[in-house]
Amino acid sequence: MTSHLTSTSSRWHTFSLMEQMGNIGSEVSRASHWQDKDTTLFWKSVERALELFDLTLDDPRWKGRRREIAIAREVFCDVINGGKLYRDSFPNLIRYFDEFAFAARNKM
Repeated sequence: MTSHLTSTSSRWHTFSLMEQMGNIGSEVSRASHWQDKDTTLFWKSVERALELFDLTLDDPRWKGRRREIAIAREVFCDVINGGKLYRDSFPNLIRYFDEFAFAARNKM
């Protein structure tokens, strides 16, 4: 039986960086939506976003972008824990990731 992460991993590396970051942004948005509404769904979205971050960080094509991706992951982790370190928020993260989704949609 193939795990969800394994099946995602094989397809994930066919996506452009814009597509990968846009998909991470979808999970970030879901986490934001569920944060104060449903703890289970919130943490499932967080876990999925972290899986996608890690798959993106493991993608050898993005060697020159790993620092940016790692910082985005770190800021996301801070935001889900109250945003005390970076003083950032879900709305700011969603705006950041939306730019990637728009670029992917427009094939930039």
